Amino acid sequence: MADIDVTEMQDDNAQVSARKKTLLLGRIIGLASEEDYRPSTASVAERAEYRQRKQLSQHQTNLESIFALAINYTPSDVTGVELDPDWRYQFFQMAEQIHNRKMQDLWARILASEIVNPGNFSLRTLAVLLQLTFREALIFEKALGMSVKINTEPRFKLLSSYRINGGMKQYFRKHTQTNFGLSQFGLPYSSILSLVDAGILHKSEFETGLLSSSEHIQLTMCNATLSLKPKHQHLLFTYYRFTTVGDELCQLIQAKNDNDFIDAVKVMLSKDFIVSD
Repeated sequence: MADIDVTEMQDDNAQVSARKKTLLLGRIIGLASEEDYRPSTASVAERAEYRQRKQLSQHQTNLESIFALAINYTPSDVTGVELDPDWRYQFFQMAEQIHNRKMQDLWARILASEIVNPGNFSLRTLAVLLQLTFREALIFEKALGMSVKINTEPRFKLLSSYRINGGMKQYFRKHTQTNFGLSQFGLPYSSILSLVDAGILHKSEFETGLLSSSEHIQLTMCNATLSLKPKHQHLLFTYYRFTTVGDELCQLIQAKNDNDFIDAVKVMLSKDFIVSD
């Protein structure tokens, strides 16, 4: 078996050919020469052992990176607790597989949170997070930045529309439902399905109860708040609800509001609500 020479392929250029990208994988599975190691003179068992050593080394590097980040998130003026041994074992088993720096940051914040206030993140949530790709994490961040908490409710909701349900006004409207156009602001239905498949969003849409026209409604977003007062009865919101796992992960994601989306929603709501910041 010939050694694979990857030294000339170590280039930050993202436009390298697919063949070169494939050949670079040889380093991961022990088919590239390194220092005194030559795969062409090693047996299959020796190549397997070499690959396992590299994998263990990478896992250790991942854990150390997460641990270092977690230290920065744990306050020195708060009493910590001993982690549940089973939770701790499963955490490290999963966390060692996290290579992406931003994803490592999420795992570090989970570890710090559990040391300060245990019980916020279940093993089921860790299992979902382990399968979450960086692309899905970005979609999640986008969805959370467009979500709201209604009044004093603790859970975020991804509002998709509002509609008129009953009353005379529904007979004088061509359309009784006003969609917020999530796809126009970077969250198409395919992205919502990705979050559904990841176990973060429920697939079906839900509805609030009828909104009282005599009370103000507060919509709290990540970095903004809107105050609404329905102009008439028979209005309700439709929304996507985060799963239990999604709710737990919402504590981690540092989302930002899309100001263009907020401005567009304010314009749409103004037809049937008195809107103020």
